[in-house]
Amino acid sequence: MIQIPDENTNMFIDIRTSLFAMYLFLTGDSSALSNWSYTNNPSIAVLVVLFSLLIVVYLMNLLIGLLNIAIEEDNNRVSYLIQKAEILAEIELFYLLPHQRRWQTWFPEVIHYYADADKTRKEIERLIEKGEWDTKEQEFAEMRKNLLDKLQIKHDPIDNKVILKKLDKLEELEKTYGKTLDKLENLEKSDKEKLEKLEKLEKLLEEIRAK
Repeated sequence: MIQIPDENTNMFIDIRTSLFAMYLFLTGDSSALSNWSYTNNPSIAVLVVLFSLLIVVYLMNLLIGLLNIAIEEDNNRVSYLIQKAEILAEIELFYLLPHQRRWQTWFPEVIHYYADADKTRKEIERLIEKGEWDTKEQEFAEMRKNLLDKLQIKHDPIDNKVILKKLDKLEELEKTYGKTLDKLENLEKSDKEKLEKLEKLEKLLEEIRAK
């Protein structure tokens, strides 16, 4: 007596049960292939080995590695502070009553910020070297000047190294531009001389033909 295959005996006759069989494969359950012997069907054994190597070993480890990279990128103090500031801003905007927003203990007019002097000096020197310290905001000009005086950093916006480097680059560009102009002028002169020679040759040919 031959039994007709159905969803219970062969899970691969329907796309839904076949996907469920693949899920069982991921968990280590290979009962979906119990109706076939591996000795008579070596291709099934090869496919099982390839599935375990490709899906379970390679893709799972790849997913774990990508998750570790994403966690390392976001697991720093800056992202933590940004997220904390966003949560506090949301609370202040949507969850506080009007009289709570007027509390001086929660929202003082002046906030004192503590910063390490050595770290601040290094950061300012880095910004000066990159040319990012002198910005166009005039309202912060006096504050920047006071900060430089407090940290004893000598900085002259006119005598800036970045500006001097840019000026040197401009001078080099001008020199190269002048050289290219000289080359073009020499080429024009040589072209003119060639044209004059050609005109003389044409005149000579015309005279020879006339004779």
